[in-house]
Amino acid sequence: MGQNQAKRTIVTTDGEIDDVDTFIRFLMYTNEFDTEGLVYSSSMWHWKGDDKGTKFTSEMEMTRNIYGERSELRWPGTNWIQELLAEYKKVHPNLLLHDKNYPSAEALLELVKVGNIDFEGEMDQRTEGSKWIAEKLLDDDPREIFLQAWGGTNTIARALKSIEEDYSKKRNWKEIKAKVSKKAIIYTIMDQDATYKKYIGPNWPEIRVFYNANQFWCFAYPWKQFVPKSQQPYLEGSFMGANIINNHGPLFEKYYSYGDGQKQDGDPNHFEGDISKIVNTERGSFSKYDFISEGDSPAFLHLVDVGLANYEDPSRGGWSGRFEQSKENPFRFEDGELAADINPETGEMDTSYPQTRWIKPMQLDFAARADWCVKSFEDANHPPKINVIQGNYINASAGQSITLNLSSEDVDGDPVHFKVWSYVEAGDGATAIELKANNAIINIPESAKSGEEYHIIVEGTDAGFPALTRYQRVILTVR
Repeated sequence: MGQNQAKRTIVTTDGEIDDVDTFIRFLMYTNEFDTEGLVYSSSMWHWKGDDKGTKFTSEMEMTRNIYGERSELRWPGTNWIQELLAEYKKVHPNLLLHDKNYPSAEALLELVKVGNIDFEGEMDQRTEGSKWIAEKLLDDDPREIFLQAWGGTNTIARALKSIEEDYSKKRNWKEIKAKVSKKAIIYTIMDQDATYKKYIGPNWPEIRVFYNANQFWCFAYPWKQFVPKSQQPYLEGSFMGANIINNHGPLFEKYYSYGDGQKQDGDPNHFEGDISKIVNTERGSFSKYDFISEGDSPAFLHLVDVGLANYEDPSRGGWSGRFEQSKENPFRFEDGELAADINPETGEMDTSYPQTRWIKPMQLDFAARADWCVKSFEDANHPPKINVIQGNYINASAGQSITLNLSSEDVDGDPVHFKVWSYVEAGDGATAIELKANNAIINIPESAKSGEEYHIIVEGTDAGFPALTRYQRVILTVR
């Protein structure tokens, strides 16, 4: 796929509170990619029921033990996306002052579809949502479609099953299956139903899957247990309330935070709105406006190009986390022990650190976009552009010293401060780095072996408020 082509994406969501907050952040980044579907789906946490009182018990051990047999489960309905788009419509004219690529609320509203919602893992019925996904996977646009599973994968599974049912007896089935397999990428936050393991994996083994089962927790409800102390202030109410939630327009009034008094329809047991009940919980103690959860934000952040060049190769790491290729399946990329990074605060390998290392710049970026909802271009901050004169891919020899000439452009005229570091876990080791003004001198180890890669992250942060960071990744390959 060409570097300058906007990436296509379809979201499937079960509507949990963290999906709502993820969706609000998602809307702030819709200028960065082509949204082609917003599909209600179910999960092991949320499903509608069939309105006939049919009882269902979860296939997933985690929720089976919590909820038992039910006729519905904490279902938030199929109107919350439309309600948030009505608030987005009010701030859209202001967002256009900052980037003309923000889609209109009307255009996004046309993409809202109801998928498979009756039960956890239900994929028997062809639904409006599943048919929409299937149609997009079969269309003539050669670009990939990045399928985000914020809940279960069942509506995506139903779309693929429909394609199999309609084409598997046709002469060109092999070509159609290859086309769809190459076109689809699934980014899934855990297995929130059994449809990937039961259907997608066995029947569509060449569809690429980015499987986030560990790193997202640091951006979800138990974040205080995972996020390094140095990063936690950017998720606390003193930052969130002032810089994101309050006085940033009607859309951000709908953003759920601890102790804000909000309750979600369909989830009467949800207690985060009541400040008296969030002290000394198993997740920690929280204050008003503290971050609750955006467990699904890593999925769409994989599409946001901040210069880390990790879309094509998720093992490089970026704002969406870092994933290593599965030893069993070359089309599957997973987090966990294989993709851990060293947490400098503990000195130990940490399965969350590939995500938590970016929390400060991600939160400052989000705060800037919240400003875009209410501020003029002149009064807001915008990210710098970072350039490395020598390019992003350089051949080198063991023991060689390479100078990178760095430059920046900032549309607001702010000075940009550089930091240059080795992303050790993304490559084959560390290099010695010396930064002199706008020149970075990289010293390849004498012990470097032919074919090894050294990943250098050039980080440029502007002096505006909120301070915004962009990057260039330079990969040095040893000859």
